[in-house]
Amino acid sequence: MHPETNNLLLIFTRNPELGKCKTRLAKKVGDKAALDIYTFLLTHTAKITQHLPVDKQVYYSEEIWEKDIWNPGIYQKRVQQGEDLGIRMLQAFSDGFEAGYQKIIVIGSDLYDLSQADLQNAFEALDQQDYVIGPAEDGGYYLLGMKKYKEPLFYNKQWGKPSVLEDTLKDLQHEKYTLLETRNDVDLYDDIKDISVFQPFLKHLKA
Repeated sequence: MHPETNNLLLIFTRNPELGKCKTRLAKKVGDKAALDIYTFLLTHTAKITQHLPVDKQVYYSEEIWEKDIWNPGIYQKRVQQGEDLGIRMLQAFSDGFEAGYQKIIVIGSDLYDLSQADLQNAFEALDQQDYVIGPAEDGGYYLLGMKKYKEPLFYNKQWGKPSVLEDTLKDLQHEKYTLLETRNDVDLYDDIKDISVFQPFLKHLKA
């Protein structure tokens, strides 16, 4: 598909199925609540991205779902390819640059405190810099963007571990990059237990 804009947003998601998403969170809140929370986060991600004036691709973990919250008139639908998260992101970036996009950003789908303005700021940062990265409170990152393709960013990382951001910044030490504000992605009960919007999902724990 020919790019409609020079900018591409990649949204990495898990298919929202019972027992298969937010498994670390589920250990505390149960599979049903974990699925409800993740569905809520997916809806939020769709809300903050649908009006962003860039091309958008949703990358599913398992398979493409035709009828879901991702409107096919707004989002191109793809399936992640590769044995770990790094290879899957590398493939998505590589495909995007090959298609002719100039600025590409990837985000996950588990951030409640991310807004459309944050994403616009990240694309604008790439006007001045070659890379942009959004640090997560857990030591990873919630956003990675580039206009210069750089394969080492996707190799030799312990995905899901607190060393990911530090190791990624080492790869960028001789590059021009912008660091965004640190945000909290939702992986564990402690990430949401004190945030009011998540309380309806946690009532069963306090009954």
